[in-house]
Amino acid sequence: MAMVVQHQQQRETSSSSSSMKQQQHQHQLDNGKYVRYTAEQVEALERVYAECPKPSSLKRQQLIRECPILSNIEPKQIKVWFQNRRCREKQRKEASRLQMVNRKLSAMNKLLMEENDRLQKQVSQLVYENGYMRQQLHTASAVTDASCESAVTTPQHSLRDANNPAGLLSIAEETLTEFLSKATGTAVDWVQMPGMKPGPDSVGIFAISQSCSGVAARACGLVSLEPTKIVEILKDRTSWFRDCRNLEVLTMLPAGNGGTIELVYTQVYAPTTLAPARDFWTLRYTTSLENGSLVVCERSLSGSGGGPNAATAAQFVRGEMLPSGYLIRPCDGGGSIIHIVDHLNFEPWSAPEVIRPLYESSKVVAQKMTIAALRYIRQIAQESSGEVVYGLGRQPAILRTLSQRLSRGFNDAINGFNDDGWSLMNCDGAEDVIVSINSTKNIGNSTNSSNPLSFLGGVLCAKASMLFHNVPPAVLVRFLREHRSEWADFNVDAYSAASVKASPYGYQGTRPTRFTGSQIIMPLGQTIEHEEMLEVIRLEGHAVGQEDSFVSRDIHLLQLCSGIDENAVGACSELVFAPIDEMFPDDAPLIPSGFRIIPLDPKSGDPKDAIGTTHRTLDLTSSLEVGQSTNHGPSDSMRSVLTIAFQFPFENNLADSVATMARQYVRSVINSVQRVAMAISPSGLSPSVAPKLSPSSPEALTLAQWICHSYTYYLGTELLTSGSVVGDSLLKDLWQHQDAILCCSLKSLPVFIFANQAGLDMLETTLVALQDITLDKMFDEAGRKALFPEFAKIMQEGYAYLPGGICMSTMGRNISYEQAIAWKVLAGDETTVHCLAFSFVNWSFV
Repeated sequence: MAMVVQHQQQRETSSSSSSMKQQQHQHQLDNGKYVRYTAEQVEALERVYAECPKPSSLKRQQLIRECPILSNIEPKQIKVWFQNRRCREKQRKEASRLQMVNRKLSAMNKLLMEENDRLQKQVSQLVYENGYMRQQLHTASAVTDASCESAVTTPQHSLRDANNPAGLLSIAEETLTEFLSKATGTAVDWVQMPGMKPGPDSVGIFAISQSCSGVAARACGLVSLEPTKIVEILKDRTSWFRDCRNLEVLTMLPAGNGGTIELVYTQVYAPTTLAPARDFWTLRYTTSLENGSLVVCERSLSGSGGGPNAATAAQFVRGEMLPSGYLIRPCDGGGSIIHIVDHLNFEPWSAPEVIRPLYESSKVVAQKMTIAALRYIRQIAQESSGEVVYGLGRQPAILRTLSQRLSRGFNDAINGFNDDGWSLMNCDGAEDVIVSINSTKNIGNSTNSSNPLSFLGGVLCAKASMLFHNVPPAVLVRFLREHRSEWADFNVDAYSAASVKASPYGYQGTRPTRFTGSQIIMPLGQTIEHEEMLEVIRLEGHAVGQEDSFVSRDIHLLQLCSGIDENAVGACSELVFAPIDEMFPDDAPLIPSGFRIIPLDPKSGDPKDAIGTTHRTLDLTSSLEVGQSTNHGPSDSMRSVLTIAFQFPFENNLADSVATMARQYVRSVINSVQRVAMAISPSGLSPSVAPKLSPSSPEALTLAQWICHSYTYYLGTELLTSGSVVGDSLLKDLWQHQDAILCCSLKSLPVFIFANQAGLDMLETTLVALQDITLDKMFDEAGRKALFPEFAKIMQEGYAYLPGGICMSTMGRNISYEQAIAWKVLAGDETTVHCLAFSFVNWSFV
């Protein structure tokens, strides 16, 4: 009996346990766990996931109703499935990204190890040379060590004449050996390029030469393209080297290992109007190595007469290319490791002394050629993989072509080659602005007679170059891009834009138009390193009269901006633009104009007054000097050369009139750029710099005297406690005054025309950008209602004390001030009111 009871208790316990497990399992199902899906259910869910990875609750319920095979699954379970699916997708992408980063780090580690081996070899060589020199000095044998020079200078016996075909292969093999010794060996004393540190996110490893003949730069990096594709890109130098005008292969001969020997003639644009262009007559050798690497190496051949046309070559200075080239090695897992060496002698003796550093700088070669080549290949690789997305429906290849056409057209205008149809117009050699004319230029690129361009007589170019002290090129170009109204005349832009309009209503230059001064920047694309941007600029315009008011008067420009990174050492900064139609086709005609600023490497021992006005240089630096001539700070060594070129289409009977207009306009732009340069110079405002704050404003020193005199006249006390009443010290004290002092014009919409340093700091702006700020932008609606009624009192009594309050900076930050004082600023005759001045006392950011 006891056994039966015990057995019954065990059965009840087992039944209770089984029931509990069923309840737990049901609870787990209710929470969306441990659900097994059939293949059909997974397929249905995957289809939904492809359309909507994160469906809403209503969407999930709708899915259950519309899909019968999911009817036995709870909404919570479907919600969990989508959560898990998104998690798996995220993990997959992260794993893929980590694998890519790992491959990149492995390749970069390999490069760094090779670089370390090369540096160790270089150290060993230097130690050996140092010991050799000590031994020679000890034995009193005066032997001059020219190890670096002999290692990189092309031996005279190797400069064999290209007319001897039997010697070409030996020259090619010798070039290959010397190039490899530079790319992976110690033939050149390489030092790291300033500001270009290697790392997983960097473009590559960059170096420049130190103490060797000519100028040289080297780069190595990882590119996700196959070696043969990279060779094809690099040999097409005109596609990525913006200064390359022409590259012509005159002779091609087969060589061993499936390689080729080519005789190449290359023309390179001059970057400024101050020096002639360069050309090169070279041998280019393409071959493969035993380890599977591809090599393209190149060097100059002897003889100055090489090239297709002696008359054409007469416009150039023959430069020398020392053994240079590209080493491309296939990389494990795909992609390639590329080594680039550019070693050139630009014959700087042919350039004016003042810009000679431009032709003696390895940094400039590195930025223009070596780094540009590697960046271009990386850009192509990312575009091929679909990682780069551009706006406005333009394909990457089309945008690259537009950028190249802008750059090439600008270079053509600066150089003005005779074989392109350019000739000087009424130039006696003493003009600061050079005017060239081209009556044969095919601007329209079309034979369509309905195109207005077919009726043009040609294109006229006004250009000038100037030298600057202490003006950062990147900052200047960035300002010119963002504040076009500070230097441009939109009516002149309208005249140029009329040439690309396809309708008779397009000639805005002959129709009254009012421009607002504002511009809208619409980006088209940018390179992966953001060193170059292509964009469309819209300048807003409105009809003056009622007739034709429905016709758009806006102007559109295609603009290329590059070199705005202040940390890019040796980089050229450019702003190039051309008028276009609103719906411009890919092959739209372009007439580019713009600015180019190139930094000049400081040379130790150069006299401070080396910059002159010779060689047709319009020198603006005399008005940019800061302080007394005997007091030069360290930043005085920063110099740059600015080249301006503006092109204007003209009709045959209006060439002289357009030339006069162009010359005057370029001089006006030069004056505006000078004013901008004063404002953005790191040296700041100085008593010796008296900028014209606007075309109708007095000089800064005179305005400072009017401000202080009017303050005393109306308020009966001195504005400056230092006692300065006249001269430079008064402007200096006003500039350094602790209170924010601002002046605004007497217009229906007051615009600021001056501010001291505290005022600029308060508004978070610059002296030139200040003129884009109206008084009402400083205050909110309540502040404007409190301020504007006081204007009547100010004009009647001459001054007013305003209570403390809140205003805003240009960056949108709130500013509190304890008190504001407003007063009229009288001109020198003490009867004319020139402007209104405000002093914000004890201001601070909230």
